[in-house]
Amino acid sequence: MRRFLLRHALLPDGWHDNVLVEAGEDGTIASVAPDQPAADGAERLNGPVLPGLPNLHSHAFQRAMAGLAERSGPGQDSFWTWRETMYGFAGKLAPTDIEAIATQLYAEMLQAGYTAVAEFHYLHHQADGQPYGDAAELSWRILSAAEASGIGLTHLPVLYRYGGFGERAPQERQRRFLHDADAYHRLLQSLAPAFKGRADRRLGIAPHSLRAVSPALLRDAVAMLNDIDAAAPIHIHIAEQTAEVDDCIQWSGQRPVQWLLAQGLIDVRWCLVHATHLTAEETSALAASGAVAGLCPSTEANLGDGLFPAIDYLAQKGRIGVGSDSHICIDAAEELRLLEYGQRLVHRGRNLLAGEPNYSTGRRLFDLACQGGAQALGLKIGAIAPGFRADFVLLDAQAPVLAGKRGDAVLDSWIFAAQPVSPVRDVYVGGKRVVEAGRHIHADRFAAAYRETLRRLTEE
Repeated sequence: MRRFLLRHALLPDGWHDNVLVEAGEDGTIASVAPDQPAADGAERLNGPVLPGLPNLHSHAFQRAMAGLAERSGPGQDSFWTWRETMYGFAGKLAPTDIEAIATQLYAEMLQAGYTAVAEFHYLHHQADGQPYGDAAELSWRILSAAEASGIGLTHLPVLYRYGGFGERAPQERQRRFLHDADAYHRLLQSLAPAFKGRADRRLGIAPHSLRAVSPALLRDAVAMLNDIDAAAPIHIHIAEQTAEVDDCIQWSGQRPVQWLLAQGLIDVRWCLVHATHLTAEETSALAASGAVAGLCPSTEANLGDGLFPAIDYLAQKGRIGVGSDSHICIDAAEELRLLEYGQRLVHRGRNLLAGEPNYSTGRRLFDLACQGGAQALGLKIGAIAPGFRADFVLLDAQAPVLAGKRGDAVLDSWIFAAQPVSPVRDVYVGGKRVVEAGRHIHADRFAAAYRETLRRLTEE
């Protein structure tokens, strides 16, 4: 058993002092006991301790293009013009590039307080669209990056077949993404053994969007996953852009979320990523479904997507989590802050997502993101409790922004009192320290490989 004494920790029932935690060799918490005296042999975490936050939506390779799409084009820029930049960048990447980028990204996530990530992985093939000798080559690169960095991983190979609603032919630039049903099934079967018996990994699927799969292919993909793991996560992009909504109505006579809910597939396994543009009826139905709305506030702001109807959705007990998506920003506090601030700007009020009178907004947002993120990743994470993975985020008790703060005031200060230096000090995943004094233990090695990758890519 590994033993930890947490000086001031957030447990499921609130904050406690001197929490003795015991974890097994597999990284799972065996016992949690507050108000304990000093314990021999226990590692002391002297500061506020939070459970690790799940990051429920990532396209790892896009971290390397962050900042490259901030120059105006000849016409009005939008998500769709950004997408062309992304296609061009994705076409350059070799397997070693993808691994180096993902490893650096995952180290940065850990430094920001994320301890697990759902990788929505849609780069599968060579630049000309031909499969690698091992069709799972790029998935193995993602798994290797997660293993090297120490982050928990839910791997979501993307099913992408068409270029638009109504089985429209894909574009030339999408050829690295494409699978038919048989090839996708083989991919899942080849990956599945690597996830068996792993508490830190989960295999799921990600039909890319309703425009990228047909109704029949969507059902086939769910059936494929059920043969492997009938409780595994299913993620999908949906209703991110108004043009997507309009195209879906033209195709089906229904809006994207409306159409998907009508298929009878949606339940607690599903994460609907973005779901930005909802009617009141869709908002209510999505909340009632038990699915998670996967929100990515920094990316949604960067791409000009719009704002999710968070107040109405949460009032109906809808479930949410946050992700960093295109990785224009890797900051767990920033995602939660933007989620609240977007609502403040639209509704001209404050503390709109606190949920009840006299309650901490930071605490509610953090709790929601931990619970919804854990559900979306299908992992036993997001809480310091028996049976959960021993993922801890130790904040720096000496950080000026946290001076004199205890309890929920710690979360409010971390999330809303933006500071030039993050107060995240040490991070543990499965009881193993992977971040020390704000830096990943292998930060220099990862950064050197990343810099070399970027040097080559930008010179081409």
